[in-house]
Amino acid sequence: MPFPQFEHLVAVVKQLRHPQDGCPWDLEQTHQSLLKYLLEESYEFLYATENNHPHKMEEELGDVLLQVLLHCTIAEEKKNFDLESVSRVLADKLIRRHPHVFEKRNTQISTSQVLDKWGQIKDQEKESQGELNHPSNLFNQGDLSFPALMSAHQIGKKSKKIRFDWQNAHEVIGVVESEWQELKDELAHDHQKNKEKITHELGDLLFSVAQLARHLKIDPEEALRGANTKFLRRFQRMLALIEKEKADITQMDQKEMDTYWNRIKQEEKK
Repeated sequence: MPFPQFEHLVAVVKQLRHPQDGCPWDLEQTHQSLLKYLLEESYEFLYATENNHPHKMEEELGDVLLQVLLHCTIAEEKKNFDLESVSRVLADKLIRRHPHVFEKRNTQISTSQVLDKWGQIKDQEKESQGELNHPSNLFNQGDLSFPALMSAHQIGKKSKKIRFDWQNAHEVIGVVESEWQELKDELAHDHQKNKEKITHELGDLLFSVAQLARHLKIDPEEALRGANTKFLRRFQRMLALIEKEKADITQMDQKEMDTYWNRIKQEEKK
């Protein structure tokens, strides 16, 4: 099954990394220097997908693919791995973790059963690699590699495996209220405010809110992205309303802006 455009793309990336005839910027890049671009391009694809822009999704996914190819090319130059070995490892993993497709065909299996089986196979793989499912091996530095809110969610999911978790969302609400009170107590001492302590308490509050989201079966990262999107949408609508009524936002105080903001909120609720 030929993929001429993909083969052309691989050749283009290799040319960019050519020691004599390549691009100076591309030649300077390392796995470490490219990390921020992989994150940026992934989030740009996420944004395009959330806004249902197929053409932008196509473009942004191409940018993500470029990062993958650059990393593979750099690794190939160092004889660590290459695109072919990455493809082999991934294909083997997919086949191994989908026995209902590639071994004994099972068309009756449910999505939840697929996920359970996937987790079991992952645990078996870790055990065979010496990563035993023991509390001392439960967490590692990789748990901190995600955006902070996502990390908190993942840490909570792992804690649940050894039953180091709250029983239900109601119990977590009590923790959230407790952490919120501790933050308020710290903020109340105006004469001896300590930014480090306040940061500590605020972090505890955010962590507990992430756990509440998990117990409610809500992805906190998605929830916050939704809140960000909602804020920007409302702000743009507020600006349009202010301009429609011939007012100037730069001359308004907080109370005046809140009046317009609340009008937009009420309109959305209707």
